[in-house]
Amino acid sequence: MREPLLFLVQRISAAVLAPLVIVHLALILYAVEGGLTAGEILNRTRGSGFWAVFYGAFVVAAALHAPVGLRNVLMEATGWRGRSLDGAMLGMAVLLVILGLRAVVTVVSP
Repeated sequence: MREPLLFLVQRISAAVLAPLVIVHLALILYAVEGGLTAGEILNRTRGSGFWAVFYGAFVVAAALHAPVGLRNVLMEATGWRGRSLDGAMLGMAVLLVILGLRAVVTVVSP
């Protein structure tokens, strides 16, 4: 049961991440071409509920996607399996969510 569920999580999170990454990269190109400074970019994101939701979704999708992929790589490359691997990847997912959402709150807080 666990493997099919993880497969589904990996694919759904990839489908969510794809458009978010495209928008994020387009924004970076726009900011660089427009000559915006980091301070100007932060001023534009302060207090924005839209950017909080956008980057919050980005963080959650990445925090689900990355540990599942890393788990598969570690299983293939090292033979590591079982509860210790699952626990380590769960810990990684929790850490990514905490650090990522902390960054989002910092960037969008007024």
